[in-house]
Amino acid sequence: MSDASYRFRKSERTLMQKLFEAPAVGKMSPVAKVVAYALLAVWSAFVLFPIYWVVITSFKDVTAVNQGPFYIPFVDFQPTLDAWRTQFNEDPFCTVGAIGRQFWLLVYNSMVFVVSPFVALDPMEPQICKIYLAFTNSVVISVFSTGLCVIVGSMAAYALARIQYAPRFGNIMVFVLLLIGVIFATTYAGAPWWAAATVALALFFFLLRALRGYFKMALGNGDILFWIISQRILPPIVVVIPIYVMFQAVGMLDTHIALILLYAVANMPIVVWLMHDFFANLPIELEESAQLDGATRPRIFWEIVLPLTRPGLAATTLLILVLSWNEYLFAVFLATVKVQTMPIMVAAKNAGEKGVFWWEMCAIIVVMIIPVIVMAILLTRFISKGVLSGAVKG
Repeated sequence: MSDASYRFRKSERTLMQKLFEAPAVGKMSPVAKVVAYALLAVWSAFVLFPIYWVVITSFKDVTAVNQGPFYIPFVDFQPTLDAWRTQFNEDPFCTVGAIGRQFWLLVYNSMVFVVSPFVALDPMEPQICKIYLAFTNSVVISVFSTGLCVIVGSMAAYALARIQYAPRFGNIMVFVLLLIGVIFATTYAGAPWWAAATVALALFFFLLRALRGYFKMALGNGDILFWIISQRILPPIVVVIPIYVMFQAVGMLDTHIALILLYAVANMPIVVWLMHDFFANLPIELEESAQLDGATRPRIFWEIVLPLTRPGLAATTLLILVLSWNEYLFAVFLATVKVQTMPIMVAAKNAGEKGVFWWEMCAIIVVMIIPVIVMAILLTRFISKGVLSGAVKG
């Protein structure tokens, strides 16, 4: 090779080399940098434009919408708060003072819920701002379901990453058959569910000891992981009617706890699948050293493993939070009045309330997307590490 290709001094580089060749290791050439930033700018504009359109539309009136398209406030059109006034002023309980009183009532009712097993207190049933009620319902349900889902799912993922399971296929089938028997006994025979469950549990342990020598085929951790993720592959519309009947039978329709449990269970396969890879990539020597020092498995999980997987935990938490915040199908079946969430409210205003226009709905949509954007900004540092974790190994 000629030495012409190895001109590293700036004075010896030609114009084409200065434009198209990187000046040093780890840097980009000027042309490559311009192309990369141009592509990023185009993609960012493509992604952010729908959000920008929703925001500016919430500050338009009917004239600006019909005579548009207008995109630049104070240049193309004069911003107005008519859409916001329409949504908040039509409800007499959506004033600042009323919402402040409703916040105190929310605190009071939460306290009543906590002390009700010990002290006889009646919760207050105030007339409440619909937007405020839907927003607080979404916050409570999303935060608690995400926390429950991430905690339980992370523990399951860690167990599958560090402990080898070998359940017998026959034992699983016996359990499933007994569970079907409990359903038939409670549904058609009228047996109490606790009695049927107790009998089935006793039969399961008896058959487990009597037939364990006949069951040879065993499953592994990979089979368990695939079965867990297959629950998320199943379309939710397939199971929503049985879930509705189940919660109706136990009297939990239109309650926060029903949606919290349902969202947590529905999103748990995603947590298990994602966190399993983060736990599997951790060096096991750290945990073995802690075990030699006398640390228990739960202590290792909470004090060593979780802090090391903080980026992946943050990325997974944000994903589950977004899925819970935007969930519509389960909420529309299980929530009727008290626990309606923001997606239900947006859909109801779009379909049911006379005189509500889509540029007025943009005000509600802006309120709906603000918490997710704030959470994403707060977790950006961890999310970038979590997404890139495992991309470079060596």
